[in-house]
Order: sequence, then C-alpha cells, then structure tokens
Amino acid sequence: MGLIAVLIAWGAAFVGYTKARAFVKNKLRYVDAVQRSTAPLKAGVIATVVAIPVAWVLPLVTTASAVLFGTAVGFGVAAGRRELRRGLPVNA
Repeated sequence: MGLIAVLIAWGAAFVGYTKARAFVKNKLRYVDAVQRSTAPLKAGVIATVVAIPVAWVLPLVTTASAVLFGTAVGFGVAAGRRELRRGLPVNA
C-alpha cells in the first residue's frame, strides 16, 4: 500500500505541474496578475488547501501528497510565467 500511495502522490504532482504550466501559457497569457511574483505561491497554497479535504477522505492520499501537489502546481505556474516572459511559442 505504501508504494501505491507514493505513485499516486508523484502522479498527481506531475499532472498538477503540467496542467498548471499549460493553463498559464494558454489561458492566462494576457492576465496581468499571473506576472506578479506572488502568483506561484498563491496558486500553490490554493491548490494545497483544495487538495487537503481530498486527503482526509481518500485513504491512499495523504496530507503530504496534498502538499506535494500544491508545490508542483506552484512550480508549474512559475514555469508558465517564465515561458511567457521569454516569448516562447505556444503549443496549440
């Protein structure tokens, strides 16, 4: 059961990172708030707070998984911001 929980946590982190990065690049491209330095922190905290009740309900998802997911979302937002500032082309 321990290995399955770890795989779920890392899978959720991977999905959170890639989806947050793509969302910032594609949907939030013209939103000024995403360019603020606090945007990744706010996104990570909100994702963690939303994921914690899921951790309480599901037995394989722990609070550490929720924190890992929130951290990955924050890093995804930061990566999307960085790509926008560099002017990389958007993959449609």
